[in-house]
Amino acid sequence: MIAPLAEMTPSRLRHESVSVVGAARSGVAVSLLLAGNGARVFVTERNEIPSATADLLSSHGVKTESGGHSDRALGADLLVVSPGVPTTAPLVMAAMERGIPVRSELEVASWYCEAPIVAVTGSNGKTTTTSLIGHTFRSAGRTTWVAGNIGLPFSSVATRATKNDVVVLEVSSFQLDHTDRFRPRVSVLLNVTPDHLDRYGNDVDAYAAAKLRIAERQQAGDAVIFNADDPVLDRFARKLVEGAGPTPLGFTLGQPDSRSAAWVEEGRIRLKTQDSTEDLMRAEELALRGRHNLYNSLAAAVAARVMEVRSDVVRASLMSFEGIPHRLEQVREIDGVKYVNDSKATNVNAVWYALESFREPVILIAGGRDKGNDYEPLKRIVEDRVRVLLAIGESADRVSRELGPRADESYRAGTLDDAVQMARTLARSGEVVLLSPACASFDQFDNFEHRGDTFRRLVADL
Repeated sequence: MIAPLAEMTPSRLRHESVSVVGAARSGVAVSLLLAGNGARVFVTERNEIPSATADLLSSHGVKTESGGHSDRALGADLLVVSPGVPTTAPLVMAAMERGIPVRSELEVASWYCEAPIVAVTGSNGKTTTTSLIGHTFRSAGRTTWVAGNIGLPFSSVATRATKNDVVVLEVSSFQLDHTDRFRPRVSVLLNVTPDHLDRYGNDVDAYAAAKLRIAERQQAGDAVIFNADDPVLDRFARKLVEGAGPTPLGFTLGQPDSRSAAWVEEGRIRLKTQDSTEDLMRAEELALRGRHNLYNSLAAAVAARVMEVRSDVVRASLMSFEGIPHRLEQVREIDGVKYVNDSKATNVNAVWYALESFREPVILIAGGRDKGNDYEPLKRIVEDRVRVLLAIGESADRVSRELGPRADESYRAGTLDDAVQMARTLARSGEVVLLSPACASFDQFDNFEHRGDTFRRLVADL
């Protein structure tokens, strides 16, 4: 049988039996990682496994089952879960009841990684910040692996990264469930606002606790970079100060205090490194617009300086970064109307930040699969910024009911195709057509990328 988890190492997993739950990207990647390092791997998937995926796994000696989970998956020394598999899944519950260790793909991949890890989490902004940090390290000449929730599984790069490289991970709360010894050199906590509450029993505290696991195993010499303007993170950081653990480094748009490592003063970004304070650049020189991206840029700057990237490289990187697909991505301008793809905005807070970025009147396309959203925080900014609301998808009725009265005009568009056509008719020169759904995409699309790509195509066809 397998060694206790406190003693678990890659060498101890050789020849042990491991069941992997889920055959999507991360499940396949961790299966290949484990099999390539001597473990006996069995993959169980509730849906059908594509033949190409099954053939790939088989070629590496991985056995599979699809169309449901059998008891065979419980005949293992370790159960590894993909991010999409909740703790409440019957197979996971059964494993825990039998005393089988359950660990996440993120956790397992970290056992095989020699490189220092910079891990980024938050309800909003983590993809942008992860990409920006990766861009900064690469600009500094560091061999950099950007992975995790951003699309490339950590397991795909864990053994390829050397101790002289750096791994930058976007980490979701789902990936932090079932971690045990995951320890980043630097953790970045951007914000904690209600999201994915359906996964956490509608308990905001449970969701926050999952996010905070990112720093649970950090030690003296490590750093926790946190948004001091977020009340949940500020309380968490105050507790860190009381112990002998990682160093808390705050970033703020308010008044700096003794924990502050980055802030804005008279329109200029200031950084504190050890005992000195430096003037980095004018905030208006940042490549990314909006208050939320100012926070993201401050976090990235601190992370880079902690990892000893020179200030001139940090400055140049913050000025040159071009952003990420599906996040406030301008697709096209037609007759003076800008069409902006913000499909990655899958919660209320992300939409608030998107609307806050524009001074032009907005035609907002919102809706999809609701995740237990509270739309109250959006009502004032919709009233201020949105001229027309176009509601789509499963949540169209609720979005219209909650936000429609706050816009000058409101319509149920049904599909994204209908919404784009209506926006073309309704938009006036000088306005913005913004796809920023506040909802998941799974009612009509495979994922937010599919939704954003569809929006791009529809706009291109106008």
